[in-house]
Amino acid sequence: MRRRVCLLLALALLFPGLAAPPAESEDPSGTGLAVRKVENLPEDFILGMDVSSVLSLEAGGTVFRDAGGREADLFDLLHEAGIGWIRVRIWNHPFSSDGHGFGGGNCDLSHAVEIGRRAAERGMRLMVDFHYSDFWADPGKQAAPRAWQGLTPDEKADALYAFTLESLNALRAGGADVGMVQIGNETSGSFCGEADWQTAVRVLMAAGCRAVRDFDPSVRTAVHFTNPEKAGALLDRVASLADAGLDYDVLAVSWYPYWHGTLENLSAVLSAVRETWKKDVLVAETSYAWTLADSDFYGNTVGEGTSLPLPWPVSPQGQADAVRDLAAAVCEAGGLGLFYWEGAWISAGGSSWAENRAKWEKYGSGWASSYAAEYDPADAGKYYGGCAVDNQAFFAPDGTALPSLQVFRLLRPSF
Repeated sequence: MRRRVCLLLALALLFPGLAAPPAESEDPSGTGLAVRKVENLPEDFILGMDVSSVLSLEAGGTVFRDAGGREADLFDLLHEAGIGWIRVRIWNHPFSSDGHGFGGGNCDLSHAVEIGRRAAERGMRLMVDFHYSDFWADPGKQAAPRAWQGLTPDEKADALYAFTLESLNALRAGGADVGMVQIGNETSGSFCGEADWQTAVRVLMAAGCRAVRDFDPSVRTAVHFTNPEKAGALLDRVASLADAGLDYDVLAVSWYPYWHGTLENLSAVLSAVRETWKKDVLVAETSYAWTLADSDFYGNTVGEGTSLPLPWPVSPQGQADAVRDLAAAVCEAGGLGLFYWEGAWISAGGSSWAENRAKWEKYGSGWASSYAAEYDPADAGKYYGGCAVDNQAFFAPDGTALPSLQVFRLLRPSF
């Protein structure tokens, strides 16, 4: 008990947002959170989390702990907290020519198979996030895998189909329960090195969707866009997919409160997609800071002195409020659910920048290693380093679960 009290006092001094909330906010579960239930939340509403970096963290010695400070398997902690789905990204070949990992979890197929197996052992389903790139794909960069560069769009579509189907078969053979597949990651502008939606992007997306159908017709296919605050542009993109007759099931969006507008706008956009194009909708990525302090000697996206909007308090309670209110907005729009992005990506655990850097380079537990310069010289090659979202995880720097992790189970009316 004394050790536990000392640990909490130390964390409270280092991270003031971790301090216990007022007694009047306590709930019967004993977490200290005040979580309003989301009425009419469907039993099958997806409450998921992306933990793609976990294997690299564990390889470097990171240990996760329950709220009492006891060592525990991350997947047990997530399952017990009400997480029913795990999301995992797949890069084609995130390694340099001499075999060094690019970082960001070194998320190749073998990593996804292991994560999928561990999730399934706890009864959690898998959402597979194909980037169709050798490293990060997002609105700013959609580079094709090196093995596909120089191919025509039709040749690339054949390669994409084969990679998708082979990967899904490997995931199933490894024990994963695949329930949904993303054909690309944040593909609002371009996709897999192609920018022409009329002659290339639609062909590539169609190949990916066809591979999922051939794998298992019951598995949902999703396309993933961002910037829902730019509602007109997003809806125009959805309309263009309808005109092309793309055979997909789910329109997934990223929604981060720092950049992507209000929850009211998000709900309206998702509702419009459902009503106009009869597609299911989902929030594939979100997160919120519980502290502004950095714990790994590499600056955070949202940190001290930020000018970004912070709609909720920066604390475990505020983090829980952000998830709860987003769940309510998605539910109001008739959405399938939400995934929290990298909710376990904490510090690599070193006591200095140099110690952490050694782990980022060796295990890939930072956002990028120096070796990624071979593939992405303009970004990763210049700014490689640690995790920029360690203050948005549901775990303290020592791996101890924060009270906010319990929001997923507490927001259900049945709790």
